[in-house]
Amino acid sequence: MDKLPFRFGAEVYTWFMSNNGETYKGQLGHMIEVISKAGFEGIQPIFTWMGPLADADLLEKKLKEENIELAAVALALDWNGSKETDEEKRIADEAIKLLARFPGSVLCTVQIPTGRHDINQRRKNLIDIVNTVSARAKDKGVTSSFHPNSPHSSITRTAEDYMVILEGLDANVTGWCPDVGHIINGGMDPLEEMKRYQSLINHVHYKDWNGDPEFTLMGKGKVDFTAITQWLKDENFDGWIICEDEGQEALEDPDFVTLHDGKWVYGSLIPKLK
Repeated sequence: MDKLPFRFGAEVYTWFMSNNGETYKGQLGHMIEVISKAGFEGIQPIFTWMGPLADADLLEKKLKEENIELAAVALALDWNGSKETDEEKRIADEAIKLLARFPGSVLCTVQIPTGRHDINQRRKNLIDIVNTVSARAKDKGVTSSFHPNSPHSSITRTAEDYMVILEGLDANVTGWCPDVGHIINGGMDPLEEMKRYQSLINHVHYKDWNGDPEFTLMGKGKVDFTAITQWLKDENFDGWIICEDEGQEALEDPDFVTLHDGKWVYGSLIPKLK
């Protein structure tokens, strides 16, 4: 097979699932080691959960030691007002400053779900805030990608949410990060949605889903990863595909889950591609 146009990485949310992040707090170095051992080429940490390695010099040193790259950083904030709070702006600007040290890495913006009340106005506010943050990132040479999610308290969950929000993104500054597990959990077909908004895609998240009640270990659910990955290959998608496994196993053994995902990606998924 020819060299793939995209690369695979892993998210640290797999560890964050355990005790709301308390169990593995401050252990980003360990996560980098496990992700590298799993064979992944990149990592996507959560900015507010990076601990000492939020220092760019320390992060760069650890990444070089493990021979992986900073693929992206997740910026997850409430964004419940008509504009950013001062604290939200401060945190966003710190994340942008960090990413500017790592050319090619992505600012992956995520709204923390807090309810579907006042949904029309709140979706509009979210669009405005995301575009504003992305514009500041672009000014610093940083690429941005918005990541919808699917908890029942999320305003980025349904087909209508996707239509309103994705069509409101300023494509000059903000891309879209389709998370195939969240898409199917919201009642949509991942590949159909990706084709519909293909022009916005600049970052991708993989997680598996079986509806029992939601997510499952990568490769054990109903997401057609082979068809999705083949389409991305055929369309010459040249960004990162980040595995963000939220299977139940992650609650007890996120190291095992990450090692499993690496083995599955490189041993089962990629060999199926044409």
